This record gives sequence, structure tokens and C-alpha cells, in this order.
Amino acid sequence: MKFMKYAIFFYTSVGIEPYTKASSPRKSSVWANILFWTNVINLSVIVFGEFLYLGVAYSDGKLIDAVTVMSYIGFVFVGMSKMFFIWWKKPDLSDLVAELEHIYPQGKVQEKEYRLESYLRSSSRISFTYALLYSVLIWTFNLFSIMQFLVYELWLKIRVVGQTLPYLMYFPWNWEGSWRYYVLLFCQNLAGHTSAAGQISTDLLLCAVATQVVMHFDHLARVMENRDLSGSWAEDTRFLVDMVRYHQRILRLTDVLNDIFGIPLLLNFMVSTFVICFVGFQMTVGVPPDIMIKLSLFLFSSLSQVYLICHYGQLIADASSGLAIAAYKQNWNHADVRYRRALVFLIGRSQRTTHLKATVFMNITRATMTELLQISYKFFALLRTMYIK
Repeated sequence: MKFMKYAIFFYTSVGIEPYTKASSPRKSSVWANILFWTNVINLSVIVFGEFLYLGVAYSDGKLIDAVTVMSYIGFVFVGMSKMFFIWWKKPDLSDLVAELEHIYPQGKVQEKEYRLESYLRSSSRISFTYALLYSVLIWTFNLFSIMQFLVYELWLKIRVVGQTLPYLMYFPWNWEGSWRYYVLLFCQNLAGHTSAAGQISTDLLLCAVATQVVMHFDHLARVMENRDLSGSWAEDTRFLVDMVRYHQRILRLTDVLNDIFGIPLLLNFMVSTFVICFVGFQMTVGVPPDIMIKLSLFLFSSLSQVYLICHYGQLIADASSGLAIAAYKQNWNHADVRYRRALVFLIGRSQRTTHLKATVFMNITRATMTELLQISYKFFALLRTMYIK
């Protein structure tokens, strides 16, 4: 499916097949399974080392180092949780994709009626930009230590950088000046890519499905509003029954969407609150300009991720509410009185806004981002107070 091409690309890079199609069922390849578990094991080992470093930094009173490594752990936790939930929910996701394919516009005429090209172009543009942003972020972190060595030590010759790793970890052995450094560097880079790919792919998959849900809501609203009613109860009621069935299918799609992505989204928002706080704190304690650029990119990427999800949540809410307005604008004053009474029920159901949900705890709209930033700032203020004292 064209909407999901970017998500599939990043899933493939970590060995995940997010769904299977009934038209082409196939077993996961051995190489994909090897790649997936290699990434998972490597990422688990790296995050375990970061937890050990966190304990050492906390016991030594190194608050800044502890906050830095907690932001890394939060980033890894979000990526790993999203990968595992998609892996776990693969049967449900396969059913969701099958339903989307079943109601997908077929042929040039339907594509024009649904305005498919407009939605596809918008989804592709946002997906590409978001994927590029996150890829730049993770490879900036991955290659930062190497760039420092090349620029400061080899080119400008203004300071000795030595062999450094991109992420803080605890090691019970000395890795400097030996082949162990290059192994650890590769493992950390692979872990960074795995964590980023897990987030990028799941976010883009969510956006692809949400875009199609919005497309169907909008199409249903246009059909309702532009329908010229004949005044015949038999004819008009057949039209209304078809619209109600179509509406119910879209609502079932959103229910499945929330069931699959609800828990990962809740974890995402909870962890992002602290990650934004931790990164913002690091930027206020006086870091060198090159580190400030890296942290600014991290902060901007985290904010972009939250806004992207909230934006699509708002689009779903607006599109679902638009059906009630479209039904009211229909020329129902020429219809049979029984049709008008039936139309009231459709309008009433449409006025109950459909939301993208982070489980039962949170309806996601753009207002959600404001609430998250307020919470994050409160933790930031607390952390600053602890640091000053």
C-alpha cells in the first residue's frame, strides 16, 4: 500500500514484517528473524549498560550525567516498546490492513471521488520529512564522537579527543586503545538505529492509517452533503442505510487502531514528558556549542514526534465531527418525514467525536501537546531547583 511504504522500509531495516496480506501470505524469512533478534539483543545489552551507568552516576552525585543517560534510556524504551507491540499485534494489524484494502478506492473514478492523490501526497510529504528529521538526529548522535575526533584532533588540532563513544555506558573492562572500542562503537550505532527505526516506523504506520481514516470520514461527509434526495422513502432510506454501514466500518477501524496503538502511545507520551524535561535541563547547565546543537536537534525531534501524533489525532476528531455538519447541510427538508427522523440519529452519533486514544486515559488532540509541555515544564523546574541546591 502506497501510504505505508516509508513505514515498511524502516520496519524491514530492523527485521520486522508488521502485517501480512491475505492475497500474498508468506512466512517470515529466517534472515528477517535473525536481524530482528540481533537488533533486540544488542539494544537490550546497550540499555543494560546505560542502567548500570545511571546507578554509578547517581551514587557518585553526578546529576548531569545521570540526567543525560536517562534521556537515552527513555529514547530506547519508546523505540523498543513500539517495536514489540507491533510484533505482538501483528494479527490484528493484518486484519486492519485487510479492511483498509477492502474499502480502498479502486480505479481512477473512485480515486478522484475520494481525492486520493491529495491525501497520498500530504501523507508522503509528512512521512518523508519526519523520517529524514529522525534519521539526521540519530546519526548525528551516532557519529558525533567520530566527527569530534576528525575535526578537533585531526583537522584543527586544537584539542585531544581520543576514542570516545556516542552514548554513556558502564563497562567492567577497559576498551580504549584496542579493538574493543570499534566493536562497542558498532554496537552502539546499531542500537541507536534500532531504537530510532522502531519509533519512526510505528509513527509513520500510525499516520498512514490515520490519514486513510480521515479520507473515509471526509468522503462520507461529502457524499452526505451533496446527495440530492428524491423524496421517496424507499430510495432515500437505502442511501441512508448504506451511509450508516459505511460510517460503522470507519468507526470499527478507529476502534482497532486505538486497540493496536493505544498502549504504545500512552508509553510514548509518558516517557516523552521526561525526555523533553531532561534534554531541556541539559541545555541550561552550560554546555559547549557543539553539544548544544546536538541537544537542540534531540529536543526538536522529540517535540516533532509528539506534535505529529497530536496533529493526526486532531484530524481524526475534526473529520468525525464534520459528518454531523454535512448531514445537517443536506437538503433533508425535501425528504420524507421518516427519513428526517432517521437522519437525527445519524447526526446524534456523529456529534460524539471519534478520537485517537492513548488507551482510556487520554484522547489525543493538539491540546494534548499543551498539557504534556506543561507537565514537562513542572518536572524541569523541579530538576533545576534540585541542581541549584
